[in-house]
Amino acid sequence: MRSVSGDRVFLTLVIILALAGLAIFSSATLGFLARETVSVSRNILLQTGLGFGIGFLGFLAARAIPLASLKRFAPYIYAFTILLTLSVFVPGIGFHSGGATRWINLGFTTIQPAEFLKIGFVLALAWWLAPRARQLSNPKKGLLPFGAFLVIPAGILLAQPNTSTTMLLLVTGAAMYFVAGAPWRDFGILFLIAVLALGLVITVRPYALERVKTFIDPSANSLSSGYQIQQALIAVGSGQFIGRGFGQSVEKFNYLPEPDGDSVFAVFAEETGFVGAIILLFLFVGLAARGIVLASHSSDLFGGLVAFGFSFLIIFQAFINIGAMIGIVPLTGLPLPFISHGGTALAATLLMCGLILNVAAHRKG
Repeated sequence: MRSVSGDRVFLTLVIILALAGLAIFSSATLGFLARETVSVSRNILLQTGLGFGIGFLGFLAARAIPLASLKRFAPYIYAFTILLTLSVFVPGIGFHSGGATRWINLGFTTIQPAEFLKIGFVLALAWWLAPRARQLSNPKKGLLPFGAFLVIPAGILLAQPNTSTTMLLLVTGAAMYFVAGAPWRDFGILFLIAVLALGLVITVRPYALERVKTFIDPSANSLSSGYQIQQALIAVGSGQFIGRGFGQSVEKFNYLPEPDGDSVFAVFAEETGFVGAIILLFLFVGLAARGIVLASHSSDLFGGLVAFGFSFLIIFQAFINIGAMIGIVPLTGLPLPFISHGGTALAATLLMCGLILNVAAHRKG
């Protein structure tokens, strides 16, 4: 069975999350019926067709490609995703909205190339780290080139600006770096640099500072910057133990901003309560844990780093999104994997899962 699926447990979790995600997204999108600003049927069609449909084809292709070919072409895939992400700055191609330039305009919809940059980044970093694992204790062969490796994607994403995805890539990169065998000495250095960089971002980006202030005291600006977190907490609390019932959310109608996007977990928690929220959390943790187990049994370090990198990225992104909705981390704008609005995000997540299964098919034992 391994030769067909790669791993039955991981495949089952992917299928459950993908199908549940479509159902949760569809329910959350119904909240736009009262707003008359968004076509509900169009949103669901794009999420199903672009996200699930194309994503599923990409999932099958990612599972089937020879692992040796993936390793050989990793730097070229990364270069392509870098160029694709840069194309948002080209007039007539890039799409600007809400003070950010993060999308490519296809006419009938937009795509966010930063989602594919996540894939290129993990593949290229695994390709770079694998043959250098025993040399990482030397700063000239480890920490310094690793830092240089992070500069290009961070610079491009911060220019959009896309601070949340920058943070996601940097943390994922650091996790892969230490799993590959980097010394703990480097952890302290990177942590210090991260704190200084975060302080700089907060200083030069007023919206980032506002999010930190809102996180510290959500009630201070309940009608402006604190409105989303206030409504999200109301939605989560309203769900109580078993929820109002699937499709029965009140907050998604006119109250909760972006009910099908950043706030989709709050809608789900209101409809299914503590029980549903815990089940969803267990599914994400189970997916990541199984992915990391598969990484530990990879036939080579490259495959192990690929499986670990994608598993960590998915669970960390889910934690940040859910954590923001329950007030334990600041709002970031990162989508909830498999569920939030964004066909590009769903397609990219399915591609990552296909690559994890590819590694699983070549594991030892």
